[in-house]
Amino acid sequence: MNNNLFAAIRGPILLIAVGVLFAIDHAGIFGIRQSWPVLLVLVGLLKLFEHLTAGPGQPAPPMPGPPPMSQPPMTGGN
Repeated sequence: MNNNLFAAIRGPILLIAVGVLFAIDHAGIFGIRQSWPVLLVLVGLLKLFEHLTAGPGQPAPPMPGPPPMSQPPMTGGN
């Protein structure tokens, strides 16, 4: 699935889920207090699906090397 298409349907999917949860609350099956974790699971599944369907991205930037070692200042000997 194209990432642009997935990004376009993510919002409507969440909106439909919220509507279904409110309908379930109104019907008296479950209250919103009991069913709100469903939204967290749905968001997690959408993010997982987005990650799995993503094509190869840009490679990670190279890690910076360690900072250069500085020499202690030279002082005249006693």
